[in-house]
Amino acid sequence: MTRWLFPLLIALSTGVASAPAAVEGAVTVKGKPANDTVVWLDAPDAPRAPTRGAVLEQRDLQFFPRVLAVQVGTKVRFPNSDRVLHNVFSYHDGEPFDLGLYPVGEVKNQSFDRPGLSRVFCNIHAQMAAYVMVVDTPYFAVSDARGQFTIQDVPAGTYHYHAWRPGSPILNDVIDIRPGVPFDVRWP
Repeated sequence: MTRWLFPLLIALSTGVASAPAAVEGAVTVKGKPANDTVVWLDAPDAPRAPTRGAVLEQRDLQFFPRVLAVQVGTKVRFPNSDRVLHNVFSYHDGEPFDLGLYPVGEVKNQSFDRPGLSRVFCNIHAQMAAYVMVVDTPYFAVSDARGQFTIQDVPAGTYHYHAWRPGSPILNDVIDIRPGVPFDVRWP
């Protein structure tokens, strides 16, 4: 048995080599933290994670959150927590839908069954805009106000990654995910 194979077999048998871990990282644009950035890893052989519902709320004539990332097959709830009527729709790319006019306190649902970006608007309030990025992987996150993100339960390995933020093209690259090694995304 070669010198490298025996330690690898021990690591595999103890689960050390394949134990998934949280991957932490940061997104910067021209050296400054960037919030609302979706980061995801291609993992075609990954087991499908159970889809958890997500919420894109209407409040104070805005959508919260502004950027939402979900896995293919996720049902998103659209509660109207505002004091006015809204008509939430998306006719661009991603998943086209129109939830129709609905009042405060009502909740509409929309399933997102194909990958891509859905730009979401209200046809009554032109200033309202949000984005739903639908990814076909269980490994994704959205950066916070400090540009930080965490992707849960990622096995170590080499992945193609993608990053998208409003107003920018998608970044595509390859990264080696290793325990304790930060995953930083930088726009020039």
